[in-house]
Amino acid sequence: MSAAQEAGSPEQRHPLLSLDTAALSRRRSVKWRAYPPDVLPLWVAEMDAAPPACVLDELRAVVDAGDLGYAWSEPYEQAVAAYAADVWGVPVAREQVRTFANVVAGLTEILRGGVQGEVMMSTPVYGPLAQSAVEAGRTVRPVPLGADWRLDLTAIEDAFADATARSAGCVYVLCNPHNPTGVAHTRAELEALAALAARFGVQVISDEVHSPMALAGATHVPYLEVAAGSDAVILFSASKAWNLAGAKIAAAIAATGGVSTLERLPLSLSRGASQLGVLAQVSALNDGREWLLGLREDLSVARDRLLEAVATHLPEARIVRPEASFLAWIDCRPLGLGPDPAAHFLEHARVALSGGLEFVAGGEGFVRLNFGTHPDLVEEAVRRMAGSLS
Repeated sequence: MSAAQEAGSPEQRHPLLSLDTAALSRRRSVKWRAYPPDVLPLWVAEMDAAPPACVLDELRAVVDAGDLGYAWSEPYEQAVAAYAADVWGVPVAREQVRTFANVVAGLTEILRGGVQGEVMMSTPVYGPLAQSAVEAGRTVRPVPLGADWRLDLTAIEDAFADATARSAGCVYVLCNPHNPTGVAHTRAELEALAALAARFGVQVISDEVHSPMALAGATHVPYLEVAAGSDAVILFSASKAWNLAGAKIAAAIAATGGVSTLERLPLSLSRGASQLGVLAQVSALNDGREWLLGLREDLSVARDRLLEAVATHLPEARIVRPEASFLAWIDCRPLGLGPDPAAHFLEHARVALSGGLEFVAGGEGFVRLNFGTHPDLVEEAVRRMAGSLS
């Protein structure tokens, strides 16, 4: 079957709804190998969708040709710049892009050699972002999200002002969209954040690896769009949206005032990118955008099935309605399962979830559920979770 024919197949138009769920247990990635076969894995941020046909064709051609040497990253830099211009509407010059193996490695080195002072994050937040700061020898200062799980701009302003008053300096790491809540920050929120960063001289580093997956009813606003002339740096990869976590490469995209940040990065940082990563992700960014539209439709369906299942079977739990990506943040404190409900659900429901304690500051009593799979499996997981309570 040709790539054109595959592109019109159900698997390509609906990469999640057309999943052969019985075949998933034969996969060999960490998601499907970390737990025994009777456990339904909805934990690590890896979807179950097969990548687009164009990507699979590219990988087959690489293997068939034995073209498995060191990566040549220039095509990836060009593809990222083209994606930013086409999708975000932000022109990006070659000197504004730098490649490396993955987002976390890039953040670590940017923090190691960049603006000194505290590293602020709106919490709870994806744990490895804070680990990057610690590995870079920096102090993490949590700034709690608001009660509505959105950026608390007053708390951010107070934190920036305090750091300025103490001449401590700071960097703010933004998660856009937010992980684990799935909240897509609005233009107004990001404009207000950019204004605060400019006022207090704070560099913003924005993790936007989940940005291509805005769900029905939401829009992703890239931080570069509201702070194009600042010293901000965006961290980006096709790894999450096109399910290519094993095809390693990512990019830092600097605003026009942040190019010097990229120039300070060590040359060794780019050596972890793989040939398979470059070619797979270039294909995804250039030719996999129609596939992405189908994925987002399927994720919206899976999201809605999850919300309905929780309301029906776990009505006491409180779930943050995901606006982007395939991650859902669920407050299990009303269920009385203690600080780590993920442990309960693993033992008694045979469902693997990410425990809230893995997320920096504020995750006690919460779980993160990955709904990037067939909606039937999402509903089955919630039924198992509910059954474990009785």
